[in-house]
Amino acid sequence: MPKITKNYKPTKKEKFMNVKMKEYFRLKLVDWKNELLKESSQTLANLQKEENTAKPDITDRATEETERSFELRTRDRERKLINKINAALKRIDEGSYGYCEETGEPIGIKRLEARPVATLSLEAQEMHEKHEKKIN
Repeated sequence: MPKITKNYKPTKKEKFMNVKMKEYFRLKLVDWKNELLKESSQTLANLQKEENTAKPDITDRATEETERSFELRTRDRERKLINKINAALKRIDEGSYGYCEETGEPIGIKRLEARPVATLSLEAQEMHEKHEKKIN
């Protein structure tokens, strides 16, 4: 694996998905996943702590239940995101990362910077969204 410097940023001038660029996105994905896992374990600890301190006031209990429900929905979205991160890491290993699932064309550095788990080029994504609007 190549050594990535902290100030390295992929550019359009270099070969798309060269070894250095792949490693850059691998590190970005792994860091993101680790941050999500850390937040998830903090939530679990907080929920266990709150469970032991029942609120006598019904309004306080209702507020706590609403907050807990919101927290659990957030963690569920993050769990799904971790699955997408794992899939992106697998695509890096397989050599298909950074290329549109539909067209096979490069997704583009800007899009991958903004959404490292992207599987579609911007054009393909827009087509999907237009199709979704027609169905709904």
